[in-house]
Amino acid sequence: MALSACAPDISPSSYAVGSVGQVNRTVRGVVISARPVAIGGTQSGVGAGAGAVAGGAAGSAIGSGVRANIAGAVGGALVGGIIGAMAENAVTRQSGTEYVVQTENSALLTVVQGGGQELSVNQKVLVIYGSQSRIIADPS
Repeated sequence: MALSACAPDISPSSYAVGSVGQVNRTVRGVVISARPVAIGGTQSGVGAGAGAVAGGAAGSAIGSGVRANIAGAVGGALVGGIIGAMAENAVTRQSGTEYVVQTENSALLTVVQGGGQELSVNQKVLVIYGSQSRIIADPS
């Protein structure tokens, strides 16, 4: 659950605080293609770090003697780190949609964005350029 908090909000309705007040260019267009895509999970290192700590602690209890405890801690940390990184990736993986839009000047643009607003083929849209470009329904 803690790792799922690491997943970025990739919906077209969310903005980073640094984007507030920024002017973005917007063009009109029509969706000509929409298909579901998988968006890979994040790799912040939180999962690997937590896994390494837990694995190291558990591994240090293996054996009877200082050398066995150290070897167990090192091995446990390596295995725990790998498992933690894999868990973080799996928990933060998201679904999205790849849209191809033909603008009013006939240019083709492709944008992948997370869920929140599903757009359909032949729907009129606005393409908002920015550090995170997004496509929204044209309200006009």
